Amino acid sequence: MIERKRIPTARVAFFSVVHEVYFRQFDGLEDSLNRYHKETADLVRTNGVEVFDYGIVGSNTRAFEVADEINGDKIDLIICNMITYATSSVFAPVVQNTTAPIVLLALQPLERMDYTKACTYMQLENDNVCSVPEFTGVAIRLGRPVKDVILGHLYNDEKAFAELKEWCDIAKVLNGLKGARLGLCGHVLESMYDMHADPTAVAGAFGLHVPLIEIDDIIKEYNKVTEEEIKAKEEIILREFETPDPKSDPITSKLTNADLRQAAKGSAALDRLIDTFKLDGLAYYYEGQPDSIQREVVSSFIVGNSILNAEGIPMCGEFDIKTCVAMFIMDKLGIGGSFAEFHPFDFVEDFILVGHDGPHHIAIAEGKPILRSLSKFHGKPGNGASVEFKIKEGPITMLGITQTANGKFKFVIGEGESKKGPIPPTGNTNTRGFFEPTTREFIKKWVMEGPTHHYALGVGHHADTIKKIADVLGIEAVIVR
Repeated sequence: MIERKRIPTARVAFFSVVHEVYFRQFDGLEDSLNRYHKETADLVRTNGVEVFDYGIVGSNTRAFEVADEINGDKIDLIICNMITYATSSVFAPVVQNTTAPIVLLALQPLERMDYTKACTYMQLENDNVCSVPEFTGVAIRLGRPVKDVILGHLYNDEKAFAELKEWCDIAKVLNGLKGARLGLCGHVLESMYDMHADPTAVAGAFGLHVPLIEIDDIIKEYNKVTEEEIKAKEEIILREFETPDPKSDPITSKLTNADLRQAAKGSAALDRLIDTFKLDGLAYYYEGQPDSIQREVVSSFIVGNSILNAEGIPMCGEFDIKTCVAMFIMDKLGIGGSFAEFHPFDFVEDFILVGHDGPHHIAIAEGKPILRSLSKFHGKPGNGASVEFKIKEGPITMLGITQTANGKFKFVIGEGESKKGPIPPTGNTNTRGFFEPTTREFIKKWVMEGPTHHYALGVGHHADTIKKIADVLGIEAVIVR
């Protein structure tokens, strides 16, 4: 029932290419190709993107004009529609003079020609693939290869439509990253060398900005929270979460009224912070002295963070800006993005628990998430309400963002399965993660890639899509299999 604060979108350039000589040779061909152009543009629009339609390009001169228009329109993805054969002179200027990733789309109207009635006109209407090798070859010679080629037919081709949707989703990620404001507040939890990251390096790699937030900035918003805001948040929390009696863990108890109020106040303060600093996400860690306002505030964030994750604002503990970026990417793909790490193995059933004690993306929870009061946050100061849930059963994807010895970023990507079964009732999130060929072998391969100990956890199998995002960004990526 939680609504997103911002709906992901993207700016997609779309144009079709033709060999204009055909229009002078075959009456009616221009009209039919224009019709197919419009139908394909509408197909792109069904994926929730803004389409900038530059029409049919049949000359080198027009191609240069389109390249200038693409640059002015701040495009995230370029789709070149191979509507019939065209010479590469109508494509090369776009390759040379733009920077957005280019995908060739070749969807012929007919699944096959009627060979008993076949003619040159019919062939030209369905000659979508003819110049694809010319275009891909020229793009490589010009030093800017196309990112993908989508082959299929224009009607009822679910495989081709899925590939088109994937690239529209990738465009949404690219659009979201441009100028995104992922805040940092506090400091790395002492001794976690893998968490450190240079904000300038993050900005350079992902095209975003990292505002540095003071703890006092949050306290200022916390002190402005009204009773009405607290009450409204309490209603949301009680609607979205279960609050059961404790089970086997002695540090847990049924959610107390005091912890509910504190979580609601912290959540309202975070909403104010997001609005004040126009944040698209936040990574934080701060301890503060016992009984200080600083500790009171930062100990109250877990529930509010989880709600914000579901609203499309990734909130990440332990100052982990790299995993905040990973969560952001997963969220823009519409697959979640919970803050996660590895917990104990189950060597009997061959799975590992994946979860964390911090914020999670409750929009991908299996059933209603649980809130428990904790008398202590293990390994950290403070106490209060904490979130317990597992993600939806079925396929899962993990994205870890790490750095290599030369400081470059690297994506570590994996896929597994979330399966039904009990999880520890500790007030933390945990999912029973199963991996191939065995969980033990997979985890060994994963850790040998040098990841951080955190990663973003999402639903579905999307490793190949995330690898394409890394390729577009020029970032090394490995899929662990």
